[in-house]
Amino acid sequence: MSRFVRLFRSKTGSVSDPREVLRPLWHKIVELSRNPVLYRYDGVADTVEGRFDMITVILAVVVLRLERDRVLAREAALLTELFVEDMDGQLRESGVGDVVVGKQIGKLVAVLGGRLGALREARASRDRAALEAVLARNVTLLEGRGPEALAARMQAFDDQVAALDSKKLLEGGISL
Repeated sequence: MSRFVRLFRSKTGSVSDPREVLRPLWHKIVELSRNPVLYRYDGVADTVEGRFDMITVILAVVVLRLERDRVLAREAALLTELFVEDMDGQLRESGVGDVVVGKQIGKLVAVLGGRLGALREARASRDRAALEAVLARNVTLLEGRGPEALAARMQAFDDQVAALDSKKLLEGGISL
């Protein structure tokens, strides 16, 4: 048995993954990003790009909440790791080869980082117009649709996540 495995072995004898506690939250983020209301009423394009955009926006709101909580700041990084793991699996399932996966993941993480920065600034200003501008730049919308309805929904979501008890948040107790 390697030293690495022994080092991370739990008292029950298995190697524990600290990300496991965050899986319900990750699954809820993915579920929310698929909510038909986003595509039917809020103007998000129901395409691969539009769905990816919603995963990253919803994830960014949650990650920013985790970062603001000194106790949960580590979980923000772990949740991002679940995002990377899931995107890696999705790319491989779609036939992207090993050589290209790393580059693609790098691009996806860069997109998430950009959205985190943009949403952090918009949140700090608490200005709806700033949030609308961020969403107009970062979400694939249907032709002729503006970001107003989506901004209203994301502002309400951000307010809900900000007010949520940490335990409830980690359990995935969020909704749109």
